[in-house]
Amino acid sequence: MKRTLIITGIVAGLTIIALFVFNKLVSKKDTNSIFTEVQEGPFEITVSNSGELEAEKSVDILGPELNRSSQQGGRGGDHGPGGMRFMSFKIQDIVPEGTVVKEGDYIAQLDRTDYDNSLKTAIENLNTLRSNLEMAILDTAVTLTNLRDAIKNQTIAVEEARITLEQSKYEPPATIRQAQLNVNKQERALEQAKKAYTLRKAKALADIKTKRRLYNDGEELVKGLQDFLSEFTIRAPSAGMVIYKKEYNGTKRKAGSQVNPFDRVIATLPDLSTMISKTYVSEIEVNKVKPGQKVVISIDAMPGKSLTGVVKSVANIGEQLENSDAKMFEVLIKIDGLNPELRPAMTTYNKIIINSYDNVIYIPTECVNAGVDGIPFVYRKNKTKQVVVLGEMNDKNIIVREGLEPGTTIYLVPPEDPSKFRLVGMDLIAGTK
Repeated sequence: MKRTLIITGIVAGLTIIALFVFNKLVSKKDTNSIFTEVQEGPFEITVSNSGELEAEKSVDILGPELNRSSQQGGRGGDHGPGGMRFMSFKIQDIVPEGTVVKEGDYIAQLDRTDYDNSLKTAIENLNTLRSNLEMAILDTAVTLTNLRDAIKNQTIAVEEARITLEQSKYEPPATIRQAQLNVNKQERALEQAKKAYTLRKAKALADIKTKRRLYNDGEELVKGLQDFLSEFTIRAPSAGMVIYKKEYNGTKRKAGSQVNPFDRVIATLPDLSTMISKTYVSEIEVNKVKPGQKVVISIDAMPGKSLTGVVKSVANIGEQLENSDAKMFEVLIKIDGLNPELRPAMTTYNKIIINSYDNVIYIPTECVNAGVDGIPFVYRKNKTKQVVVLGEMNDKNIIVREGLEPGTTIYLVPPEDPSKFRLVGMDLIAGTK
């Protein structure tokens, strides 16, 4: 029994000690979460946002050319060869994004089904036109040969009539007259045969010329279609890394995507020697951002590393981005130097340095309070409400120009009994306005 009591007492004592230590730790943690110290040191005013890498310069990989193809058909700017109306092109196949290619390497294949049918029809029509031309040439040759033979025969008939007339000079006048009429008749027939030959020849040559022109047009159409369809096999215009074309809604063109004939970019070949980070700044902060400001950039794919850059341009017109209620303005940041690890579409975090100070006094923004009069103050640990003159602020801290010294302990959140705190620093009130 006595042993049991001793053990119980020891357990109770250990429990009390444990509770005391726990309360001390909790009390210390609560104290640390309530108070902070005024800091002194370098201070930066920044605007930060995520972004995406892209090449400053790139070569577009294009689909079939609209203007050149439309000239083949001669039917206007919105038609292709032979007057075919342009439709969107479907990407049937494309190499994986990130593929490194040389000039002339295969990139993609567009679906040519609709235009293949047109080419088949054009070839069939060309064969018909060729047959028509060959038949016209053959018919003309036969017809003109017959007409020339008829002229020769008629020439002989004229000569025979003249001989008969010559031989009838000793015949009665009636016989001579009959021979003379026959000569006239045969000469007229010869003249008519020659005229018929000339007219038939002219008509035949005109018919051949028309059929030859139609054939040449058909041949040109077939060639135009063949050249046009050869552009459906897309090849690299230069060496580089293939990056898919991004649509206005953020999706990328890939196998199965439709390509507008007036926006013929299938993919791009970026110049990786000069990279930029594209980010967006809200309309509230855009007036702070100016070209030439320095930027510190971190890359998600390169943890622990940071890069430097400079603001290249700031958009004049805002955009309504997805999942954003405010208008956002595009900011392009040129990255300093050459880094072979950088790739387009990598996610970036961009800290644009608006202003920087070498040595100032600053506190967390949540420490600052204000009464109905709008005068800013902080609660000090010594039970005073200290009026402060504030300066610029960043996303976490704010500069204190007057009213506090480095190392002073202040409240992070208002105390439970603020009425017991005495207001001090009233001589600074004029500087707060």
